[in-house]
Amino acid sequence: MIPVPYDPQLEPGLAACRDLIEGIPLRADTILANRAHFATLVPPVEEVIGDRPVEYAHRTVPGPAGAPDVELTVLSPRGGARDAPGLYGIHGGGMILGNRLFGVAGLVEDVLAYGAVAVTVEYRLAPEHPAPAAAEDCYAGLVWFAEHAAALGVDPARIVVGGASAGGGLSAAVALMARDRGGPALAGQILDCPMLDDRNDTVSSRQYDGIGIWDRNNNDTAWTALLGSRRGTAEVSPYAAPARAGDLSGLPPAYVSVGAAEVFRDEAVDYATRIWEAGGAAELHVWAGGYHGFTGFSPDTEVSRSAVAARESWMRRVLGTAGRSG
Repeated sequence: MIPVPYDPQLEPGLAACRDLIEGIPLRADTILANRAHFATLVPPVEEVIGDRPVEYAHRTVPGPAGAPDVELTVLSPRGGARDAPGLYGIHGGGMILGNRLFGVAGLVEDVLAYGAVAVTVEYRLAPEHPAPAAAEDCYAGLVWFAEHAAALGVDPARIVVGGASAGGGLSAAVALMARDRGGPALAGQILDCPMLDDRNDTVSSRQYDGIGIWDRNNNDTAWTALLGSRRGTAEVSPYAAPARAGDLSGLPPAYVSVGAAEVFRDEAVDYATRIWEAGGAAELHVWAGGYHGFTGFSPDTEVSRSAVAARESWMRRVLGTAGRSG
């Protein structure tokens, strides 16, 4: 299939990203090697914060029943917060790579922009820990966050869960779990280039087979690590692959953002469409020429600035705060 072309302004960032993360093809027998390389790309939280007025604390909280405790990092404005928005961040990495400090730079920016308290969660990775371990860890951390909102200076009615790639898929899963289990009442869910469907059979997944920084082959590797022989069968839970959910009603407002030139485009569009079909609230943005994760690696381009501005607008509306532009 002919792929959608990349925005020319994004191509230098895409090339730089390839140089940074590529080396060992991501296959079943190279997951650990890729994980080790990925870890070298994640700076310490102290380095990310620098001299900005943000404080952090590492917390160990109860995990799912019968499972290990869960590690969290809490980021808050220096001097504390009161009735602040709460942001619950879930990192990407295909559910096989990364740690809770991957993507923490974006949470630091949100703490500064919205006076928010942000939490990022460490979840168990596949294949050592198959689904639904990751989603259950993320949900356990969210429950702790909501239960301790007042002590953290957070308004429990203004907690948003969000993440990119695998983090977007897990955010969708956590929103489903909260709905089904009568858990925390989320104000919103941010699904950025979300990894939602284990079947990997959309047009966009076939357009980006061997192309891009997260292609169809990487996606196959990750989903198979997560689900094993269950992959592609009726046994797959919506908490593992949210696209499998038959009912998308009763969910918190969703912000769905994806590049037009990436593997997850069609499943993201379908998920937003099905939320609308169920009478729910979703805001969908498909960015022309955008590759997977383009705003992080090509921040100074016109399309990235537009994508960031759209997310900030949605955040201000959902959180009821002036934010950066106030």
